[in-house]
Amino acid sequence: MRHFLTHAAISAVAGTFLAGAAFADAESADPIKLTLHDWSGQLINTKIMGSILEEAGYNVEYVQADYIAQFAGLKTGDLTLAMEIWATTGQEALDEATATGKVVNAGETGLQAIEEWWYPLYMKERCPGLPDWTALKDCAEEFATAETAPNGRYVGGPVTWGGFDDERVEALEMDFEVVHAGTDAALFAELESAYQRQAPVILWVYVPHWAPAKYEGEFVDFPPYSAECYNDPSAGINPNAAYDCGKPRGPIWKAAWAGMEGKWPGAYNAVQAYTLTNEEMSSMVGAVDLDGNEIDAVVAKWMTDNKDRWSAWIAH
Repeated sequence: MRHFLTHAAISAVAGTFLAGAAFADAESADPIKLTLHDWSGQLINTKIMGSILEEAGYNVEYVQADYIAQFAGLKTGDLTLAMEIWATTGQEALDEATATGKVVNAGETGLQAIEEWWYPLYMKERCPGLPDWTALKDCAEEFATAETAPNGRYVGGPVTWGGFDDERVEALEMDFEVVHAGTDAALFAELESAYQRQAPVILWVYVPHWAPAKYEGEFVDFPPYSAECYNDPSAGINPNAAYDCGKPRGPIWKAAWAGMEGKWPGAYNAVQAYTLTNEEMSSMVGAVDLDGNEIDAVVAKWMTDNKDRWSAWIAH
């Protein structure tokens, strides 16, 4: 009896052979598990890296994970790679994880991070003295809402992002209430709404992102960050509290399970080689968040436009 294969079946068989050939070149057919979080830039960054690894013949799997809690999975190897650990909010968790020897810092992404309190420029007229943080002690009511009055309202990022804003308000004895946005989208919807109405707002804004390019505004100048400020209550302007300073600024790192290099050496080399610029990322995030493009479409365009670049990263 003769068996006739459908077009779909032929495609599936062909795909199996192609995958088999590709994974033969890869050191292991086991999936490299990349973590996904809850903001567009991280999703773009991760999907680009995943696409590059797939082009090199690796089996890639995406896993939704909490930003800080992901380190538990990276230590055990249940997760392989995290593409965005911000020095601004994740440095302590990264340093703790690498100190165990189970996680490695796989280098900079090329992105330079700022995450800090930010206000639209029109608020400067209502609170003279900004961007110096001490101005906020005199005009907290200018940032108040019906729910927080007489205290000002600071719109923080989702709780899972870390950042120590609640501790900062307490340590610096500021008359502000921290209200955490539930999602990245909700955070910037709050900014959009306030900006259109010229309403009072001060909130967590980060770079690379489209917001500082679209809206006129400034970051608050807090006392400069130091490791001592975060770890030693006696350091800083409040001798009884830590976090009495601004957030650190610095690179956005890549973090990997320590076993990745041994199991998939070619993939690990590609991860280390991978870099983007703040301008590239801000443009892509804008293409998603402002222009309504799908993340996968933005990633595919980057892959097409930068083939020579990423091909060099996976060249053996």
